[in-house]
Amino acid sequence: MPDRLSVRKTYKLYIGGAFPRSESGRSYPVTDSKGRFLANASHASRKDARDAVVAARKAFPGWSGRTAYNRGQILYRIAEMLEGRRDQFTDELRHTGASKAQAAAEVDTAVDRWVWYAGWADKLDAVAGAANPVSGPYFNFSTPEPTGVVAVIAPDSPLLGLVSVLAPVIVSGNTAVVLASEPAPLPAITLAEVLATSDLPGGVVNLLTGHRTEIAPWLAAHMDVNAIDLTGALPEHVQELEDKAAGNLKRVLRPAGDWSEEPGTARLTAFLETKTVWHPVGV
Repeated sequence: MPDRLSVRKTYKLYIGGAFPRSESGRSYPVTDSKGRFLANASHASRKDARDAVVAARKAFPGWSGRTAYNRGQILYRIAEMLEGRRDQFTDELRHTGASKAQAAAEVDTAVDRWVWYAGWADKLDAVAGAANPVSGPYFNFSTPEPTGVVAVIAPDSPLLGLVSVLAPVIVSGNTAVVLASEPAPLPAITLAEVLATSDLPGGVVNLLTGHRTEIAPWLAAHMDVNAIDLTGALPEHVQELEDKAAGNLKRVLRPAGDWSEEPGTARLTAFLETKTVWHPVGV
C-alpha cells in the first residue's frame, strides 16, 4: 500500500464563534522545539483585529446580562471539556520541549485554575461589592460591573498562561480579544475549538494568532477596547502600548508579579467597575 500524502493543516482564527482564515490570506509555520514543522497558523491582520473587537462588542450585552450563576455553569462546562481533551493538550505541549509528565501536569494545573475561576462567578458581588454605611434614610450599595471589551496579550506559556489571563476576564462578564502565544499557538487554537463547542456564546472570546508586534499596538489604540492586559507583551514594547492605551483612557493591567503564581482576586477585580447606588429606605 503506498504511503499517504501528508496533509498540512492551517489553523484558523476564532472570531465571533466562527473559524475564519485571516482576511490577508497570510499564515506562518509553527514548529516544535527541534525546528520540525507541525502546522500552519493564520497570521492575523489589523482587519482581523477590528473584526474581533466588533464581535466582542456585539457579544458584551448578552454575556454581561447573564446571571453570575449561569456564567459560572458555562465556565465549569468548559473545564469539563478541557479535561476531556487532556491527552490532546498534553501532546501539543510536548512539542514545546516539555516531557510527558511536565506537559500532563501543566494541563492538570490549567484545568484546576479554570475551575477555580469558574467558582468565583457568583461570589464576586459579595466580595467586591458592599453595603456602605451612610448618614440619612438611605441605602447605599456598591456593586461591581464588567468593564467591557478587554484585549489580552497572552504569555508564551501556551495553555496555563492563556487560561490564567483569559478566565478572570470573562468570568466577571467582560468579553475578550486574545492575542495568543506567537511561537506556540496550537494549544490556544485547540482551546478555541473547546470554546466553540461549549455553551459559551460566540464573540465572548475571540482568538487571534500572529505577530504581537503587529497586532498589539492596534488593539491598544482601538477606541472601542475598554481595557488591555499586557501580561504577554515584550518588556521593550510595554511603554508604547501604555501610551497608545491612554488615547481612550483604557484600564491597563501591567502585572508586577509572575502570572504563573497561584491565582488570586487581583486579576478578578482588574477589569471591574464599581457602581454606587442610593435608594431611599422604605421605598
